[in-house]
Amino acid sequence: MTPLSDLLRTYLFLIPLIVLVLTEIVKYIVDEFHGTGRRHLFQQGGMPSSHSAFVTSLLIVVGRKSGADSVEFAIATVFACIVWYDAIGVRAVLGEQARVLNVLQHFHRLKETLGHSFTEVFAGIAFGAAVTMIGIWLS
Repeated sequence: MTPLSDLLRTYLFLIPLIVLVLTEIVKYIVDEFHGTGRRHLFQQGGMPSSHSAFVTSLLIVVGRKSGADSVEFAIATVFACIVWYDAIGVRAVLGEQARVLNVLQHFHRLKETLGHSFTEVFAGIAFGAAVTMIGIWLS
């Protein structure tokens, strides 16, 4: 076995990727349901937050494999907190600035959905945790 094939067989690698893809599919379905127009898959913003779902899944599988008292889990926790903060704070502010600038200009529209609301991030965390726990249970 090669290191890559070993990696692909472990739930530590596969479950977060499956969570990411499923979150993007759910995001697309939610956008279609609300009639907000067709969005491209893997686009920033929207419900639920795929970034939040992915890092939540990563945090859970690292905690399951290494334990909640491990250095790996501590690093994954810090990484997840940075991503969650960025999704709610920094990127949301950039989206708000884009909305204001779009009012001021008439030619080139800026993308306004750069960040996430708290609800979108929380939904991503919940979705990522649920799918990860199902994946761990199935593996």
